[in-house]
Amino acid sequence: MTSKQRAYLKGLAMNIEPIFQVGKSSLTPELVEAIAEAFNTRELIKISVLKNCMDDPKEIAQMVAERTRSQVVQVIGKKIVLYKESKEHKKIELPK
Repeated sequence: MTSKQRAYLKGLAMNIEPIFQVGKSSLTPELVEAIAEAFNTRELIKISVLKNCMDDPKEIAQMVAERTRSQVVQVIGKKIVLYKESKEHKKIELPK
């Protein structure tokens, strides 16, 4: 992913609300599965890491990205933005 593409996705991510929350039980297999399923209908997902989660949001982002085969767009504070290109439901056209 180029820096231009990443900047474009960051702009799009500003307008979406987090659809998942990582709590004190941290990253469970069920949560990873739910995130993977969400990528079936959307390409850009925002995740919120709650205050009671003791794990580092950057590490959580890397683990989720690896397990869902997505890319980390950004991690700001306790917000994670992930992108995975969709084959069937392509909505986001990345700049070249």
